Amino acid sequence: MRYHPAIAAPSEFELIARHFRRPARDPGVVLGVGDDCTLLAPSPGQQLAVSVDTSVAEVHFPAAAPPAAIGHRALAVSLSDLAAMGAKPRWCLMSLTLAEADDAWLADFAAGFHALCESAEISLVGGDVTRGQLAIGVTVQGEVPPGEALRRSGARPGDLLAVTGTLGGAHGGLEAWQAGERDLAHPLLRAYLLPQPRLAVGLALRGLASAAIDLSDGLLADLGHLLEASGVGATLEPEALPLADGLVEALGIQGARDAALSGGDDYELLLAIPPERLAEARRRLAELALPLTVIGGCEAAPGLRGVALDGKGGWQHFPGGRK
Repeated sequence: MRYHPAIAAPSEFELIARHFRRPARDPGVVLGVGDDCTLLAPSPGQQLAVSVDTSVAEVHFPAAAPPAAIGHRALAVSLSDLAAMGAKPRWCLMSLTLAEADDAWLADFAAGFHALCESAEISLVGGDVTRGQLAIGVTVQGEVPPGEALRRSGARPGDLLAVTGTLGGAHGGLEAWQAGERDLAHPLLRAYLLPQPRLAVGLALRGLASAAIDLSDGLLADLGHLLEASGVGATLEPEALPLADGLVEALGIQGARDAALSGGDDYELLLAIPPERLAEARRRLAELALPLTVIGGCEAAPGLRGVALDGKGGWQHFPGGRK
C-alpha cells in the first residue's frame, strides 16, 4: 500500500503502519501491505472471484457521515458482489483518495474498515493513498469451487424470484439523513450507512439457487440485469415485497414500495430458485435468522409484468446509458 507525498503529513510509512498494516492471519498471504505488489496463494482447485467498486463522497455516501461508517460501507458494497456469486472472501485491496491526512478521521475510518474485514474473514493486503476528492476504491477477491459460482445467467422459466431480508431501508435512510437524522441507532439510517453483505447466504445457497444478483441499483434495475443475462421474463408481485421496518411510517405505503423497487443500496440478494428447492433454501436461511421472501417468478415470455415502471429504472451514474 503506497502513500502519495502530495499529502504533507504524516509520512507514508507512518500512515500505513498506523492505520492499515495488520499482521497477516491468512496463510495465503505470502507478502502483504508494504511492497510494490502483494503475493497471494489461492487455495488449490479453487476459482478466483474478483470485483471492484468505487465509493465517491456525495455520490455514494455523505462526506459528513461518521468515518467508521464510511470505512464499513466502502468494503461492504464490494463484499456484496462476492456474496452474490457464492464466493468465500479471502483478500481485499483499497485505494483511498483524501483531501487531507486527518489522523483522527483516518483512525475511525480504518476501525470501521478493519472491523468488517475481521467479521467477513477477509485480509487487507495492499492498496494506494493519494490526494483529491474523498473516494474509496475497494477490490475484493474470493474463492469458489469450479462450476459452483452463482451467476446472473442461470434463471429459467418456472423459477421463483426471492429476496433476502427487507427492501427500501437504505432509501429511507438516505431521506432520513437528508432530513437531519444523525443517530446511527435509527434503523433506516443504519440500513443506508451500514449495509450488511449477505456472504453467508451466498455460500448457503450454492447448489440451490439457479441465479443471483445483489441489489445495489434497485430491485427493478438489478432484476433487469438478471433477466437479460438469463434470457427470460418475469412477473413481480409488489404486494409481496418485504418492506424495511419503519419504512411505511416514514414514506407511506406507496413511497415505501417505490423505495423497495428502485431506491437502491439495499445490498440484499435477489435469487432465482426452482420451486422444489424453496423449502430447503428457506431452511438454510432460517439457520442464519434471515427471511427469504418470494416476490414473483420467471417466465419464458420476455419483459417484466406486474408492476408499472413509470420511469423507475433504478440508479444510473450516466442516465440514458446502460450499466
